[in-house]
Amino acid sequence: MLLNRPRLEVSIATQTVSLWDGLTLVKTWPCSTSKFGIGFQEGSNQTPLGRFRIAEKHGAGATEHTVFKGRQPVGQWNPAEGSLGEDLILARILWLEGAEERNANTFQRYIYIHGTNEEQKIGQTGSHGCIRLRNADVVELYEMAEVGWPVWVNE
Repeated sequence: MLLNRPRLEVSIATQTVSLWDGLTLVKTWPCSTSKFGIGFQEGSNQTPLGRFRIAEKHGAGATEHTVFKGRQPVGQWNPAEGSLGEDLILARILWLEGAEERNANTFQRYIYIHGTNEEQKIGQTGSHGCIRLRNADVVELYEMAEVGWPVWVNE
């Protein structure tokens, strides 16, 4: 276990993402994990547990309300329109890759840390498997995070 470099820890129990630098807690943000619970199966819309790494970053320079489909910007979300009943991917994307046999399909499942149009649900379960942050928070994290950083998702 490498504790001497930056890493992210996601707690399902507390619905938080914490940035650690070695043994020093740098910052914690509230998040939203899957409303369908914990799991590893393709199509389950569940958040997987275990060790991961940030495989790719997408969205540099985009606004907080940029909507992404297939990791490409496709327009802007208007907060005045509310959530629109959709689980939009906004602001930035940190694409996770599993580092264990049980979560090896995470990259193919398109499990991200990303912004959302449902910021009112941050702090409680509500996603379709991804880890959602407030848009300003994911922009802040994106600027600090590097490809290759370890990410641990724990119950």
